[in-house]
Amino acid sequence: MSSNHPIEGMMDTTLNNIKQMVDINTIVGDPITSPEGTIIIPISKISYGFASGGSDFACKASPDKEFFGGGAGAGVTINPVAFLTISNGNVKMLQIDPYNSSADRIVGMVPDIVDKVNEMLNSKKQKKENQPASAEETFPVEPQV
Repeated sequence: MSSNHPIEGMMDTTLNNIKQMVDINTIVGDPITSPEGTIIIPISKISYGFASGGSDFACKASPDKEFFGGGAGAGVTINPVAFLTISNGNVKMLQIDPYNSSADRIVGMVPDIVDKVNEMLNSKKQKKENQPASAEETFPVEPQV
């Protein structure tokens, strides 16, 4: 049982317009390729609010006359928060807003720390492979008792 009250039409129109504005392409933007080949993808935060109103005055003096108040509103805010960059097979997130807490700062540092640990392990591995074997490693000396 559906009543076609004017406030329903206003709410439907407002919600449909919000749905049209807010889609996945608004949150994760279109990729941009730089001349060097780096792909940059903007990431945004979307906040929106919705308000509605209404009224229907009943009056004993004129019961046949329809009364109606009205009102509807919405607000949308789109803020860029980060950029995903893809360069030479490495994906990094560049945050625009400053970190709010120590935990945010630590989470933001994790990819850099992992990269540095990998570089350190790879350099140690390369040094070991390039180093000539010492005499003790080639001909182990057994301890004399």
